Amino acid sequence: MKLGKVELCHFLQLIALFLCFSGMSQAELPRSRSKPYFQSGRSRTKRSWVWNQFFVLEEYMGSDPLYVGKLHSDVDKGDGSIKYILSGEGASSIFIIDENTGDIHATKRLDREEQAYYTLRAQALDRLTNKPVEPESEFVIKIQDINDNEPKFLDGPYTAGVPEMSPVGTSVVQVTATDADDPTYGNSARVVYSILQGQPYFSVEPKTGVIKTALPNMDREAKDQYLLVIQAKDMVGQNGGLSGTTSVTVTLTDVNDNPPRFPRRSYQYNVPESLPVASVVARIKAADADIGVNAEMEYKIVDGDGLGIFKISADKDTHTHCPSEPQSVQNCGNKVFEFQ
Repeated sequence: MKLGKVELCHFLQLIALFLCFSGMSQAELPRSRSKPYFQSGRSRTKRSWVWNQFFVLEEYMGSDPLYVGKLHSDVDKGDGSIKYILSGEGASSIFIIDENTGDIHATKRLDREEQAYYTLRAQALDRLTNKPVEPESEFVIKIQDINDNEPKFLDGPYTAGVPEMSPVGTSVVQVTATDADDPTYGNSARVVYSILQGQPYFSVEPKTGVIKTALPNMDREAKDQYLLVIQAKDMVGQNGGLSGTTSVTVTLTDVNDNPPRFPRRSYQYNVPESLPVASVVARIKAADADIGVNAEMEYKIVDGDGLGIFKISADKDTHTHCPSEPQSVQNCGNKVFEFQ
C-alpha cells in the first residue's frame, strides 16, 4: 500500500514519538514532568526531577559569592511568573538564591571541619498567588575538603623506656598523629611518619608510627637518655603536604650487666695481736655501675688464711645512703672487717 505525503509525515511523527518515549528510563517514567531539577556548579544534569548532591570547595576566598548550583522547575517558562525560595541550614545567612533564576550562591567562607554538609529545602512558587507549583524538596550541599589541616600529635610529647642492650628492632613506643581533613577524599589525611632527630639509634615505621631500636648494644652506663623528634606529614609524604612534629624522650632502663668491682686488687692492713674480739680492722668498698636492685651487693669472705678468724658485715651508717644521680655508683656502703 502506498502512502501519500501527508500519511507518510504522520507515520514518521508516530515513529519519532515512540522512539522518544522508549528512550526514557523506567525510573523517570512515573515522575511528574513538572518536578524541579538542579544544575550543579560542577556538572549539568539532564532534564528530570532528580536532585543532585552539590559539592562546594571549603575555604573559598574569592570576592564574589561562590556559585553552588541552579534550581529550576519545568513549569518555569522564563516569563518571570515563578519565584524560587530556599530554607533550611544556612539559608539566607550562608546560601542565597536568585528568586528569578534559581541560581544558588554561597556568601561566606565554608570550613568542612566545622560543618561537613548542609541540608536545605527548595520550593518554586507562583509569583502572583504565592502558592507552590512544586512540592518542597530537600537536597544536600556537601563541603569538599582541601588540605588545610596539618597532622597533630594529640598525646605528645611522649616518654618511653626500653632495656639497655636490646636487639635491633625492639619496639619502644607508638606515636599517633591525627589529621582533621577528610579521610575519604584524596590524600589530605593520609599520614606518614619519619624521624628528624634520634638517628642512628632509633627508627620509626612510616605507616604505623612505631618507634624501634636501630643500633645494638646501647649501654645505659654510657648514655641513658635520648631525645627523638618525630614528624608526621600528610599527602602520603609528598611535596606540598603539611606536617607536624612531636618529641619522644627514650630512657634506657637498667639490666644487670655490670659486676661489682673493688678499686684495688688487694688490701693490706696491720692489727695488734692484742686487739679485742669484734674490733673493726678494715673498711673496704666495691662499686657497681648498675642501679636499683641490680646494684645491691652482698659481701663474703670466700678464701684466705683467716676464714675462721675474721667476718665481714655491712656498716649500718653508710650502706643504705648512697648517691642516686644517673650513672652514679649505687649501694657503695663500706663493708667492715671484724676480728672475732
